[in-house]
Amino acid sequence: MLHVMEWHNGDKDFLAFSDAEMARRQAALREWMAANDVDAALFTSHQSLVHVSGWLYCAFGRKIGMVLTQTAGTTISSGIDGGRPWRRSFGANISYTDWRRDNFYRALRQLTHGVQRLALEYDHISLDDRRKLEAALPGVEMVDIGPVATALRMVKSAEELALLRQSARIGGIGIAAGVSAISAGMPEYEIAIAATNAMIREAGGAFPMVELMDIRALAQSGLNTDGAHNPVTNRRLRSGDILHLACFASLFGYSAAPARTFFCDSADAASIAVWKTNIAVHQRGIDLVKPGVRCSEIAAELNAIYRENGLLKQRSCGFGQSAGIIDQHYGHEPALDLREDNPAELQPGMVVSIEPMVMLTQGTAGAGGYRDRDVLIVTETGAECITDLPAGPDHNILHR
Repeated sequence: MLHVMEWHNGDKDFLAFSDAEMARRQAALREWMAANDVDAALFTSHQSLVHVSGWLYCAFGRKIGMVLTQTAGTTISSGIDGGRPWRRSFGANISYTDWRRDNFYRALRQLTHGVQRLALEYDHISLDDRRKLEAALPGVEMVDIGPVATALRMVKSAEELALLRQSARIGGIGIAAGVSAISAGMPEYEIAIAATNAMIREAGGAFPMVELMDIRALAQSGLNTDGAHNPVTNRRLRSGDILHLACFASLFGYSAAPARTFFCDSADAASIAVWKTNIAVHQRGIDLVKPGVRCSEIAAELNAIYRENGLLKQRSCGFGQSAGIIDQHYGHEPALDLREDNPAELQPGMVVSIEPMVMLTQGTAGAGGYRDRDVLIVTETGAECITDLPAGPDHNILHR
């Protein structure tokens, strides 16, 4: 029985980035490898595989990886994925079969013959994975490449920024389509369907070839707004309800998702007061994004506004995070979170979201979750907002 093979079905598909751009990313990692006497690197996270190969994988309980040496970059996929990993990646690919449970490690041994020092993403390797790697590669020294890979991903190239602008543009189309569906009696899922379908259609026509995956909208109303990632339900919108709409136009693994808070028909005085305070925090956050500013400094100043308005205890999450290779299912870059305990300094080419959120519990005046999201590219002198949509009670109380 075959255990490892090349399953190259068809030709390479259109990828979002040029060969020169992908080669640049791999060269930066190889430079670090050479300086640290690393013979090969094994990448296993979604973020790294998208960044280094262009392929966004679906693990479905199977091991997936990419081995980078000084002469080659090869993805390792399961046979269940057919030829897609080959078509959707920059570089080579080998597949392993399911005939034996740990054939992934057979493929890995094939690609790391003679390697003495191997780099791993420690933050993505479980204890069980580590034990199996040590058994498969006896005597091989293992070091961490996770922080290096993260740092490279956080500063975006011109091609990445162009793709993120497309994602933001298509996300804005989703917001507009969702808004058109908002009315009393409408279930959350119909609003989400309207937004999602509009984004899928736009994305489908924007590229020669694009995988229409992870393009979706979150429409949350009333009590369901209390969590930023709460799923869409069949709850029907009522007049006077708060509603949160977020549109994720994920393109080739990259997303710059706008989000806005709305009210259906009307908003009471208590809700408007909370909303205006959150908008003030949001706008100040946008103003603070510039090169040289630390994430912790942004968080400290925005906390002060909440404190002055008696809302600090209602703050439910950080003030923003990285944008780029990001998804609700496979995460983001925590090293760029806008949090009190993060001293990371913003640099030109970084992309961050501003999305302060407060949540007032049911039965409290102004109850609901308030959260608007914008995405900003850090420039040499300031920041460019690529999700510039109307926000706040002057624009988003929707009268139907």
